[in-house]
Amino acid sequence: MPRLREIPRSEVADKGTLKLYDLLFGDRDPVSDPGTATGARGDWWTVFASSPDVLRHAAQGFALYRDPARKIDPVLRELAQTRAGWARGSQFVFSQHCKSLRGLGAPEDKIAAVPHWQVSLVFDERERAVLAYADGLVLDGGRIADGVFASLKAFLTDEEILELTYITCLYEMHAVMSRALRTEFDDRDEPVVEVAAPEDFKARDFMDTGR
Repeated sequence: MPRLREIPRSEVADKGTLKLYDLLFGDRDPVSDPGTATGARGDWWTVFASSPDVLRHAAQGFALYRDPARKIDPVLRELAQTRAGWARGSQFVFSQHCKSLRGLGAPEDKIAAVPHWQVSLVFDERERAVLAYADGLVLDGGRIADGVFASLKAFLTDEEILELTYITCLYEMHAVMSRALRTEFDDRDEPVVEVAAPEDFKARDFMDTGR
């Protein structure tokens, strides 16, 4: 379950929020009867509904990146968003944008290779430049090597690069928030924990050979 309370339909007073509920869930209460067309529970929406202004702002961001006025190739956009989800460790963002890539007609071998794009031969030079740029944004906090940026500039205009930068960073934010609030597919236990030692283990320095 998410770390924050979900807002049931009966408590929604904001008309914009109710419109989103209708669009995504029909006439169902998404808290008592969850589920979306993508297979996600939909609790990202019900958690964000606690602040209608924040939900509205987030939904406007979704509309912006999907607007036909965008100049960036949608496949390149989705490659960067999918990589951002992987790099930030958000199963929700990664999984959803794998689906988006598939919906845009991206071949399965490219979708499967996003996690290991550096050693894959399925991406062309333009796609590799975008993926390297996405890694620089997410993994290096915007510290983009001159060579990476020069490669990107060889394929994209300034407007396309600005759109790509904004959208990728937007989805890194969503990846971080989804993990922090444990929404959707990011409602997972921390995988890095101490593994219990055998009962007869004596706590001592591992360099101690027992002499």
